[in-house]
Amino acid sequence: MSSPVSLGIDLGTSELKAILMDAGGTVLAHAGVHLSVSRRHCGWSEQAPQDWWQACLQALDQLRGHEAYSRVVCIGLSGQMHGAVLLGEDDRVLYPAILWDDSRAVAEAEQLGAGFADVTGSLPMAGLTAPKLLWLQRHEPEVFQAIDCVLSPKDYLRLRLSGERISEMSDAAGTLWLDVARREWFTPMVHATGLAPRQLPRLVEGRAAAGVVRVAGLGLPPGVVIAGGGGDNPVAAVGIGAIKGGDGFITLGTSAAIVAITERAAGNPGSAVHSFCHALPNRWYTMGAMLAGASCLRWVTRLTGMRDEQALLDQVQTQLPLGQPVPLDAPLFLPYLAGERTPHNDPLLRGGFMSLGHDCTPAMLGYAVLEGVGFGLLDALQAVQSAGASVGACALVGGGARSEYWAQLLANILQREIFTLHGSELSACIGAAKLGFLAIGQGEDLLQAGMPVKARYRPDAMQYAVLAQRYRKFQGLLAAAKALHG
Repeated sequence: MSSPVSLGIDLGTSELKAILMDAGGTVLAHAGVHLSVSRRHCGWSEQAPQDWWQACLQALDQLRGHEAYSRVVCIGLSGQMHGAVLLGEDDRVLYPAILWDDSRAVAEAEQLGAGFADVTGSLPMAGLTAPKLLWLQRHEPEVFQAIDCVLSPKDYLRLRLSGERISEMSDAAGTLWLDVARREWFTPMVHATGLAPRQLPRLVEGRAAAGVVRVAGLGLPPGVVIAGGGGDNPVAAVGIGAIKGGDGFITLGTSAAIVAITERAAGNPGSAVHSFCHALPNRWYTMGAMLAGASCLRWVTRLTGMRDEQALLDQVQTQLPLGQPVPLDAPLFLPYLAGERTPHNDPLLRGGFMSLGHDCTPAMLGYAVLEGVGFGLLDALQAVQSAGASVGACALVGGGARSEYWAQLLANILQREIFTLHGSELSACIGAAKLGFLAIGQGEDLLQAGMPVKARYRPDAMQYAVLAQRYRKFQGLLAAAKALHG
């Protein structure tokens, strides 16, 4: 009998990725399709759910030529969190999906207040799903009245594949409508946003079977099971093997986060720390989230006119080698290009350079950005620890993990061992594929398996004193940055 294959699909903000993975955990093929974001107004961030479906079809079309495609028995889904997909009674999309980095609902988040934060695991923030519905009620009342169901982004793909309106605990936690400890919809918060529980999808655990492929024309065998899946960070955790209390990792993609796995719901909402459900039962995670991560490096690369990010990183390495302390008066960078979550909870906060001079070079700007993101992660780390989570050595995943320079700089700033992993750029796809196998009663051994370590980066004690002084200067700039929109 031919060996089974799981299809793992990860719906990111900038790309939809898909893999074919066998029961031994080997990735047999992968595909990717670029996605664009619409920013119709300042602070808005939207995508058309139909574009996600078309990207999914294109990715599957790329994979169909591989012989393993005919052996697919299950599908796992992962995706960007906090997006609001608004459906009418006929499953028609009523409005563009409002994404995680959209800041239009600032006033509505403030209106919701902190009263339920200990239950929902997070303070209301403009980027979370619930405040967006209040904004729609106020500004798009006809759309709001027509809503029959609100889905998270990856669950829209499930709907198109299976016809089922189903979500799971990790994405549900990111909506602010979930009682994260009880892992069930929290009716008072649902009502606070003008909705009723009947307008939310049925919930399952991430490893549970949650639908069967019913759409024709995909070339898949009949009866392919779809797992519950999960949000991108918890599914990436499954992919790299971060499944036990005390495991931790840093994700450095478009956004950035420090994630610590816990065995109970344990947050500190007052410091804008999230406590969300893991994609596995009886597991949670505490997260300090930044709204801009490796996207800051892409931005400064364009700003300086460099050919690509690696060309800028090469100049940084040449002009500011990590073996030497950075000059104390070198430029500083606040990484708040899209506002900030942990610990500031301020979507209107904006980034900036300070201490520029006539002698400033592209490399100095590049270094300041790498360091500024690192200092932002140090803020997030301290907030996560204030919630009682333990954070030791951290895996580094996401596009930023490709830079050895950045990995070492993060080790120096965070005073933690940082290690990178082979294959981590596909960690969310791999985690999704693992959940697919679990949904058909296979893959328990895969769940325990992590990824091979690529490199380890230990803190350089010689750099600590200067970095600590620069971090204090970085912290001192926050009041001025807040005053600009006060």
